[in-house]
Amino acid sequence: MTNLFMDILDINDNIESPLNLKVSFNGLLERYERLAKSNNPVEVENAKRVIAIAEANPILRDGFSELSILDEYETEIKEILRDTFDPLLTANEIKTASVPFHNVIFNASERFKSIIEAAGDNFELEIQNMPMDRMYIIACTVILTRCYRYNFNFKRPFFYEIPDAAGIKRFYKILYNADFIDIIPKASAPRLTEKDIEVLLDNFDDLDLWKAKFPPNSYDFKGFVISNIFDVTDDQSISNIKSSLIDINKRNDEVMADLHEAFSSLMGVKNIKVGFSMFNEETKSFERIKGEGVQSFVLNGKEMVGCDAAFCERSYKAIHSGSDFFSVSDVDLYYEMSKGRAPQYQILKEQGFKSAIIAPIANQNELLGILELVSYQPRALNSLNANKLIDIMPFILMAVERIKREEENLVEAIIQQECTSIHSSVHWRFAEEAKNFIHTVAETGEKPIFRKISFDNVYPLFGQIDVKGSSQARNTATQRDLNLQLSLAQDIVEKALEIKYLPIYEQTKFQIKEYVVMLEKSFKVDSEHEISNFLREEVNPVLRLINKNVETLKDRIDDYFNRIDEDLEVIYFYRRDYDETIRMINNNMAAMLDDKQEEAQAVYPHYYERFKTDGVEHNMYIGESITKEDSFSPILLYNLRLWQLQVMVEMENEYYQNQDQYPVALDVASMVLVFNQPLSIRFRQDEKRFDVDGTYNARYEVVKKRVDKAYIKGTTKRATVKGKLTIIYSQKEDELEYVRYIKFMQSKNMLDNDLEFLELEDLQGVTGLKALRVSILYHKDSEDKNFYTYQDLMDTIRHD
Repeated sequence: MTNLFMDILDINDNIESPLNLKVSFNGLLERYERLAKSNNPVEVENAKRVIAIAEANPILRDGFSELSILDEYETEIKEILRDTFDPLLTANEIKTASVPFHNVIFNASERFKSIIEAAGDNFELEIQNMPMDRMYIIACTVILTRCYRYNFNFKRPFFYEIPDAAGIKRFYKILYNADFIDIIPKASAPRLTEKDIEVLLDNFDDLDLWKAKFPPNSYDFKGFVISNIFDVTDDQSISNIKSSLIDINKRNDEVMADLHEAFSSLMGVKNIKVGFSMFNEETKSFERIKGEGVQSFVLNGKEMVGCDAAFCERSYKAIHSGSDFFSVSDVDLYYEMSKGRAPQYQILKEQGFKSAIIAPIANQNELLGILELVSYQPRALNSLNANKLIDIMPFILMAVERIKREEENLVEAIIQQECTSIHSSVHWRFAEEAKNFIHTVAETGEKPIFRKISFDNVYPLFGQIDVKGSSQARNTATQRDLNLQLSLAQDIVEKALEIKYLPIYEQTKFQIKEYVVMLEKSFKVDSEHEISNFLREEVNPVLRLINKNVETLKDRIDDYFNRIDEDLEVIYFYRRDYDETIRMINNNMAAMLDDKQEEAQAVYPHYYERFKTDGVEHNMYIGESITKEDSFSPILLYNLRLWQLQVMVEMENEYYQNQDQYPVALDVASMVLVFNQPLSIRFRQDEKRFDVDGTYNARYEVVKKRVDKAYIKGTTKRATVKGKLTIIYSQKEDELEYVRYIKFMQSKNMLDNDLEFLELEDLQGVTGLKALRVSILYHKDSEDKNFYTYQDLMDTIRHD
């Protein structure tokens, strides 16, 4: 007999339970006593044999808890259980006799013993899904069933997970036969009422309550259980695959690790690798599924592979039909037979795989992707075990369809975020109107008009962090690019003239010199286009002619063309640095503003949008009609205005602290526009964005578009300058409000003490504008505790 005892002396040691356990064969012996009175002489003779063993060893009927007795009476116990463990079936049946609530097995079939032996010396048998923390409560429910005849539907299947000799995990379902147990309440056991049971039914997780109703060791348990065990590896593997695919809380790498193991169990092949790829019908290609841990062996590390580069025509047709699995039992053999011309065998062979199954993931309408199973063992995967995939492909299809929907939803969400202005704060209003739209269609069958969406009595806030002198910086970059290209071309043409005179060379040299002078003295808006066309259409053909006729200039000419951007056909070096700088400024400042916005939204929801130009500008609208709640207060507006100023200062600090990371050193300037009257905004369907509604409110939009060009009255100086925060307003009460904010920020060493009060020149259609302007204090980095003005900061950076 194989002993699988726990390292304890008594089965009641180290366990808290309402049951005082004793192993007893009394229930089984009572069955034999009834058989001894039957009319079948064979049954009577066998029953007397068993009863005689029990009479000679009364402890087997009376019961015991010491585990040593199981060894002492091993032979007798085996004889008593002979009919239960039929010798003719022992090599096939998986069966044990054991103590409940323990992994204490005292008799087992030969098949069970061989399974445990194959698992290895270090394997410890354990019921995988037995909730040990609820063992006490489960014992209580057994008492309710036995002693109170209360039928609970609480049973759930239990499993063993046991590896086979190859190390592949196999699953065994356990069915308990509890016909041979008795549970007797002790005198100290509380007698439960119907009301007690009702309370227990509603408090399954309340361990203290169950202990109060079923105190420890308040019931005697006598008997044993027989476990009938069945190999359910295929069913459980399919269940595990299904669970992994629908678990949205797991990371992709965790899901894939589970799938590798589950597919290995299902196919009976150790170390199977699982891959997926999506099919794009438009491009007729297979594409990688984005996500950590998700591999595709057909793609072999690439993002996308065309169908003709992944499969031969015959195999692709089989997969594209969505009906046939494609199996390769011996990759090397198939590779040789195809003489290396079939791409699917070449791809698998390059990665060292010896067998594979490719299964199409398809619904009735289209091929969505493929499931890829690969193994380093030849013939491990083949057309026979490929049939096991039939039962799991519906779950794979559901998962891939979900992934596809999620990707489509994500694309739509990104489009909405990046390309439209439907902010989350106003999404409820669009959803409300969309529902009305749907209901109207359902009720009338006619297509209704999407009604106007607007919000009244909202307060606007506008701000921008703008790149100063961006036009001049780009012009400078353009001049440098064009000058470089003209100089290189001029040098080649002059050298060509020295070697061999051609009139076209001399004419080209003359035109180049004229354009060099234009760049230095009279560069205009259209000069870039004119010179670029000249270089593309006249200079480049001449240089190609020189390249054919003058061998000694080949290296110079190759260098010239290698510097040229393939798409633009001109040198695009300095302009690329400028464009990359603007892109980085916009992305970094926009990302920071978006992150900061989450804090402000948490205080009180409001509409927010931002735009990237040569810098980043943002609009915010706050008011009762946006939130749909009776909760708006002017204090919330004041809070948002102060938050806006602080964020503008933080954004400037962030920019200058990291200015050395940008290809071109540019300066930025911050400006806030104050508008103290509430207005209405309306979503414009044609432009897919919000705009002010009404003639009176249009003045706000006019000011927004022109205010950054405003000059200080009586001067030619702009109100917005680098190193300073400019606040533009028109009403005295706005001035008083923002002076309070500035004083507060000065106390926090965010702003300097040089506050200016400015009057601005009238703009077209806009008069009476004023400005507050104050220097921003900077830190060299996030750890720096010193404060710098803009000029101090620049001097310090240059010194460093």
